[in-house]
Amino acid sequence: MGVKQFKLPDPGEGLVEAEIVTWKIKPGDAVKVNDFVVEIETAKSLVELPIPWEGTVVELLVDEGTTVDVGAPIVSIEVAGADDDPAPAGDAAAPAETPAAEGDAGERVANLVGYGAVEGSTKRRARRALHGHHEHVATSDPLPPPDLHAHVATDSVPTAPARPAQDGAPSRSARGAAPALPTTAASGKVLAKPPVRKFAKDNGIDLSQVTSSRDDGVISRADVEAFIAGGAGAAGATTAAPAGAGFAGPASYDGERETRVPVKGVRKMTAQAMVGSAFTAPHVTEFITVDMTRTMELVDRLKSDRDFRDVKVTPLLILAKALLVAIKRNPEVNATWDEAAQEIVIKHFVNLGIAAATPRGLVVPNIKDADRMSMLQLGTALGELVGTAREGRTPPADMSGGTITITNVGVFGVDNGTPIINPGESAILCFGAVRKMPWVVTDEQGVDQIVPRQVTQLSLSFDHRLIDGDLGSRFLADIAALLEDPARALVWG
Repeated sequence: MGVKQFKLPDPGEGLVEAEIVTWKIKPGDAVKVNDFVVEIETAKSLVELPIPWEGTVVELLVDEGTTVDVGAPIVSIEVAGADDDPAPAGDAAAPAETPAAEGDAGERVANLVGYGAVEGSTKRRARRALHGHHEHVATSDPLPPPDLHAHVATDSVPTAPARPAQDGAPSRSARGAAPALPTTAASGKVLAKPPVRKFAKDNGIDLSQVTSSRDDGVISRADVEAFIAGGAGAAGATTAAPAGAGFAGPASYDGERETRVPVKGVRKMTAQAMVGSAFTAPHVTEFITVDMTRTMELVDRLKSDRDFRDVKVTPLLILAKALLVAIKRNPEVNATWDEAAQEIVIKHFVNLGIAAATPRGLVVPNIKDADRMSMLQLGTALGELVGTAREGRTPPADMSGGTITITNVGVFGVDNGTPIINPGESAILCFGAVRKMPWVVTDEQGVDQIVPRQVTQLSLSFDHRLIDGDLGSRFLADIAALLEDPARALVWG
């Protein structure tokens, strides 16, 4: 019998790290080849990883909520007939003393190094992990949980104060009577992560003089900030407003006044992509109001069509088909800007992106070669794409290579918006809520009448480097015309 270490595999798409979200195993469990043992979150999606061996789980080397680099050991498995793998570099015997990696300009530097489990230990510290808007507290042992942001690996996000105790448990806040914890390991060395050490060094602070507010004795950035402010060891303490300061709130406040949420995974990728797009591509947004009455009638007919009985038919499906027909009439819209070559690259295929809100943030998976699909095929693909995205299980490949995107804000009751173009694309169409509104209709005798109609608003943001006002306007007008009279698709398609 030998112990093998399962290392975080490369998820592809240029991703270099992932967060351990959920372990599906525990020490002592038996596993078989290809059993899913852990769920990870990359910058693009949630992925379940299978184990390549059959054996018994010895130790989980990484806690849930921790971000680890590709190639880092995450679990050890006892496998029959195997040789022991060598211990990982930077084992946790002295985690605090592992320095931040240094490298040349442009080289990737790991933020967290050497914070694995203690050798020979199969106990895991209790931890808190922030999932969505809810806090989950693991209770695998009787130790109090560490700081909420114990696994945040960035200098730009300071550690949040400890949360007030719940259900009568004693508070770990500095306002409570919890004793100060030592900040050194048994070897007498200060416990702090590399980003915190750098922050302290930049501010001329001796970490040996700082008292940790955490149960594990590790100094957080908040501890250092509190020391700088003159309240050494009082991280998380709330300063009362001075008398006469004009504070209009209640005399006492039982909860935290703010919550810090680590930006990582899908949300981090989305934030970076949107900033890059907004400040690279010159955005222009145009708007149009559309009579959707005939489209809504078509939706009702398709819902009762036996060929569509297994397809969720919505106005979004008709809009997607209208957009594809409009691209055939205006192919220059389906393009991208090649900055290096200073060229416009017109795509002769359409990978249609659909923005989907998920508990972990906004993702934009795309339907490959959507322009070659019938309405039935498009409806099936759209239903599968949205369903998978909402479950957070969209593979990275489905979120790359998009050429144009639709974002549907109407599902939230919103009328319109000015969307930001998905990076690498040239345009994004925003679909607003469909509402009954008074509308002027001209009858066969040429008489105008005000009647209730199903009305929506569309907005199109496009990259003005490759789509001028004439092309963008014609494209948006064509989509509107197809929604007002879907029969036009028979002529234009």
